[in-house]
Amino acid sequence: MLIVRRPAVDLRESVQVAEVDLVQGLVGDNWKARGNKNTPDGSANPNAQITVMNSRVVDLLAQSEERWSQAGDQLYVDMDLSDENLPPGTRLALGTAVIEVTAQPHTGCSKFAERYGTDATKFVNSKEGKRLHLRGINTRVVQAGTIRVGDAVRKV
Repeated sequence: MLIVRRPAVDLRESVQVAEVDLVQGLVGDNWKARGNKNTPDGSANPNAQITVMNSRVVDLLAQSEERWSQAGDQLYVDMDLSDENLPPGTRLALGTAVIEVTAQPHTGCSKFAERYGTDATKFVNSKEGKRLHLRGINTRVVQAGTIRVGDAVRKV
């Protein structure tokens, strides 16, 4: 597992240990302060507190682990993120924290296309890419705790 905080727009910090909070999401990340243009009041979307991407997919697209964090997600895991394996409502334990998969779609945007190319964006946003959640999934925190690189991710 790779853990990445986004303390400011376009800034990334890979960390070995992080705190996950019910209100802040990944502590030190700008999710809450940044807000969301798609919520009625512009506040952060509680159904997209922490985004998770499959490490094998990002490795294919980024071509090196140093470029993984450019995808913009906070967690990169080696796990099948498809609805068949992780339907909305599925809870995942990481360290002492628990996150819950939400139905909020997570798709490749213009920044993703700038960083990995339009073909990569078309790939993750294709019908099959969306079914498999190749761009990743959105989650919300249901139990605060500490997560560490190397923690197993398991369904609970």
